[in-house]
Amino acid sequence: MSVDAFAPAHRIAADIRNGMTSAQEVVCGFLERISALNPAVNAFTDITAERALAQAAEIDARRVAGKAIGPLAGVPFAAKNLFDITGLPTRAGSKINRDAPPASRDAVLIERLTQADAILLGGLNMGEYAYDFTGENAHDGPCRNPHDLTRMAGGSSSGSGAATAAGLAPLSLGSDTNGSIRVPSSFCGVFGLKPTYGRLPRTRSFPFCDSLDHLGPFARDVTDLAMAYDLMQGPDPHDPACALRPIEPTLPSLKTGVSGLRIAVAGGYFSTTGMPEADTAVAVVARALGATQVVDIAGADIARAAAFLITNGESSAFHLERLRQRTDDFDPETRDRFLAGAMQPTAWYLQAQRARRWFQDQMMRLFETVDLIIAPATPCTAPELGQKSLVLRGETVPLRPNIGVFTQPISCIGLPVATVPVFASELPIGVQLIGAPWREHLCLRAAYALAETEVSIAKPPGFDHHGTF
Repeated sequence: MSVDAFAPAHRIAADIRNGMTSAQEVVCGFLERISALNPAVNAFTDITAERALAQAAEIDARRVAGKAIGPLAGVPFAAKNLFDITGLPTRAGSKINRDAPPASRDAVLIERLTQADAILLGGLNMGEYAYDFTGENAHDGPCRNPHDLTRMAGGSSSGSGAATAAGLAPLSLGSDTNGSIRVPSSFCGVFGLKPTYGRLPRTRSFPFCDSLDHLGPFARDVTDLAMAYDLMQGPDPHDPACALRPIEPTLPSLKTGVSGLRIAVAGGYFSTTGMPEADTAVAVVARALGATQVVDIAGADIARAAAFLITNGESSAFHLERLRQRTDDFDPETRDRFLAGAMQPTAWYLQAQRARRWFQDQMMRLFETVDLIIAPATPCTAPELGQKSLVLRGETVPLRPNIGVFTQPISCIGLPVATVPVFASELPIGVQLIGAPWREHLCLRAAYALAETEVSIAKPPGFDHHGTF
């Protein structure tokens, strides 16, 4: 049986469980595909082939012996290189970190997927220290969009979005501080989940901005996204921000549809800032979900500014010693943002935290009347590599900060979001399905409903199933 690089993860696991293929065949197929395509896409920075093949052999041996195998048995996955991976230095997209000793243990989320018998293929490219929306890494080279190799994959989880879209891994892990799961999902045309802040433990991952950092999965299939998320849930005492909530599975309610859900479209700030393709994608999703109500999210612009200031203040403090000792080893663009944060007045940070709490109160009142909110994920489809500016509503603005114009207000207060792809033109663009805290199951229900109507599906890029262009 040949390996279908675009098969859903749950189907791969079922085929292995039923003996239709083996974990070793699957892993070898994906490693061959990575070897063929990664030089062009540049999604992987590290490939853990020996580890993957050894684990695959062990899973196959258990299956042949009639022993239990996990729900993701033999399913390949990969992780943004800010996750600790045993035996590798945790790069976090930087030059500096690769001089550190190798990690002695995997990140908790990698451990949890491995316990479910998923197989890690390696570490993925990302923006330096996660302070990036483009995926253009100065040290490892730009990660390229599989739908058009001249365009950005989006950041900072660029490799996660690109690897999933290109069929290099059915599942991947990324992080999201200001939009770093949602932007690559949007540009690369895959599904992504940013859970509620504190839902998934960040233990043994390299931080960016502690009070805004989230971890979450990417997938080409909503069932896979929900399955991976469910398997990674649960508190961990080593992440003080991780909520002490029990596991709340989303798979049991995934197929129950959207009947009875109060779904609204974000107006105001979210309908006046993007380009026509963003508006079109939102309209397509709203029509499919039967959403006719429009709500104005008051203060979204203030929340975005607050997220900027909090990010600058916390991240620059964390990197201050590296800035002092190894200034020239930073990407100049990243370095300058950290230096600006280091000079930011403390009063600005404190005011940003007050604004954050005010916006949280505003949104909680809004969620008394609605269950889900539809909003664009990015203001445009993937820009060209090297592009520096963007025209939004007739005004030329800097590209990098404005890619996150729709994601940052939501990050500011840690709401759960499922990003869904829409192919209204040749390039995909994402739409956010935003829920109240701890309502990931509603976000995923709506995403599944869209996939069932084929409004939101992850389409293969310009590669065939054999790993050639």
